[in-house]
Amino acid sequence: MQIEETSLPGVKILTPRRFGDHRGFFSESYNRETFAAAGIHHVFVQDNHSLSAEAGTIRGLHFQAPPRAQDKLVRCGRGALFDVAVDIRMDSPTYGRWVGVELSFENGRQLLVPAGFAHGFCTLEPDTEIIYKCTDTYAPEAEGAVLWNDPEIGIEWPLGDRAPVLSEKDARAAPLSELESPFNVAD
Repeated sequence: MQIEETSLPGVKILTPRRFGDHRGFFSESYNRETFAAAGIHHVFVQDNHSLSAEAGTIRGLHFQAPPRAQDKLVRCGRGALFDVAVDIRMDSPTYGRWVGVELSFENGRQLLVPAGFAHGFCTLEPDTEIIYKCTDTYAPEAEGAVLWNDPEIGIEWPLGDRAPVLSEKDARAAPLSELESPFNVAD
């Protein structure tokens, strides 16, 4: 497994090895011992799988507040997406900054998004599948969101000439300036 640090502390790009032959490939996307040896000690308790039918679908920027905060390990099962993490830890020197990486079936990359970061993605191809592990189960009473196109954050979404496909909830999320973040670096 190759592990790359990003410009945001704790957000990592992981690329599992693929072993291929004439039949296809095999890849171990998660192994607790391998992760622990690399200093990643998250205990995942829920797997999620979503399909976005249209390219240009944006989901996010989402988070769950403590005590139900979630670390996420995100990968692409089919298609391609631009995956984003935004630091929303109030006392962080990188508060409000973002990092984005392309995850695709082809490149096999994964993004580790720790609690304290809002998460979102934009699909780059039709019928893109997103698969991610979480360290806590879904808790609607703890969910929160930041506006996907907040100019204060300035995410460079790869939409081209497309209009984004959004849920009503994501379209009306509050900007970062209105967020009373429940996260700090020490959490």
